[in-house]
Amino acid sequence: MSRVEIVTTIKTAKRRAANGAQRSTPVFNRTLLSWMLCSVVMTVVFLLPSNTSAQAIRFQPQGAAAAGQGNAFAAQADDASAIHFNPAGLTQVDGVQSIVGTSLMGGSIKYKSPAGLDTRGDFGGSIASPPPSHFYLSANLGALGAATLSPVTLGIGLTSPFGSNTRYPTDGPFNTAVTSATLPLIDIKPTIAYKVNDDLSLGVSADIYTFASFLGEGQVEQKRVGSGQLAGASVELNGTGTGAGATVSLLYTPLRNNDGKPLASIGLVYHTQAVVPLSGSLLVNGAKVVDASANLVLPQIYTGAIAIWPVRTNEREWKLELDMEYVGWKSNRDLDVHLSSGGVIPQPQQWKSVWVVAIGTEYRWLNPAWLPHWDVALRSGYTRTEDPVPDTTFNPGTISLPSNTLSIGAGFLCKGQGRFLGLVPCGGSSVLWPKAIGLDVAFQEWFYEPRTVAGNLNPTVNGTYQAYVHLGAVSIKFMF
Repeated sequence: MSRVEIVTTIKTAKRRAANGAQRSTPVFNRTLLSWMLCSVVMTVVFLLPSNTSAQAIRFQPQGAAAAGQGNAFAAQADDASAIHFNPAGLTQVDGVQSIVGTSLMGGSIKYKSPAGLDTRGDFGGSIASPPPSHFYLSANLGALGAATLSPVTLGIGLTSPFGSNTRYPTDGPFNTAVTSATLPLIDIKPTIAYKVNDDLSLGVSADIYTFASFLGEGQVEQKRVGSGQLAGASVELNGTGTGAGATVSLLYTPLRNNDGKPLASIGLVYHTQAVVPLSGSLLVNGAKVVDASANLVLPQIYTGAIAIWPVRTNEREWKLELDMEYVGWKSNRDLDVHLSSGGVIPQPQQWKSVWVVAIGTEYRWLNPAWLPHWDVALRSGYTRTEDPVPDTTFNPGTISLPSNTLSIGAGFLCKGQGRFLGLVPCGGSSVLWPKAIGLDVAFQEWFYEPRTVAGNLNPTVNGTYQAYVHLGAVSIKFMF
């Protein structure tokens, strides 16, 4: 498609625009169902559209308990967020459990061109939704009355492991490359875990990636200011789509204490590659020009993790964990946009596969004398993330810089005769009420290393980039 043909089509589009969704066992009683419904409602509230923000090509924090440990959680995986980190870990979760949470983010990107021109972008700095909010619900079938199926635990998760929302001034030095880019991608994860024996559990999840239009408007989009014959015009590419992948995992526990609690665990997780076919439009000044389509490729991920508990008694627990991930970004070769008119907008990627290393620790006081009926946890961690994007295809809309992340967090689990926030009873002998209610909080500071881009296919992008991000996460847990 020639530039003359594009301009003609645009003029035609502009002209047209100017003219014109019985309880089966004793466990499922009304109160329990109301609590589960409450969790779902809270999730929808967290996921309602707003000025949202995420900041990387892959967003790892998908639960405050794990975020406080630098996302090193695949070998522990002892709550419902195992659906994301290691599905096999669900066999450690008794009864019914739900977790709902979200994150608050802030940060900015500084850019200096080779000629000394400065500009600054941002990540929105508000409640991040849909990404990176999270919701998990798990249920052991034995706890639901099916005693013969007690080794089986089912779960469903709603997470956002991939996403971005980056904005730059429309009068910035590289405005003909990008002024904003948004990728509000949601992962719906139906999950099943099976306890083979006391030492080995297996898990599998489907990964259904979609743009969450059922939670509000959601679409991938990139905007820029036109050049040449389109100089000064607002040019936008957008699209929606749904794709699928899978996650398979195991959790092996070779060492336990006298109470049967793990003293050492090994987690192995494999996420398959997924392709999300996108269909959308090319717009100029808000008027649709032609239909457009592209394929968004999400990488396969290999995770190996080991956790040890140097201390694990009835009073205290101390865990150390190391997670290593190999993220197969080399499968992301291009994001070419195919126009219904027959034209192609080339968007080469040529990314490389990278390692992510996470180290985390957690120290718990179990029902301490200074806070009876509560478990209290302190957490910290470190994550190193490498940059998969070469200079030639670097895109400021998907900011990618090597990063070092420091994390801290805390967890509070109220049970028995305790009261959550001093008001809500946390547990009791009746199945009509949760056995425990928990609150997890975390804070992460992302220290990005400066990067100087040279030799980009779009010369306006060349220059030096610096970025920082701070993130706060909160999760509320209900245990039945």
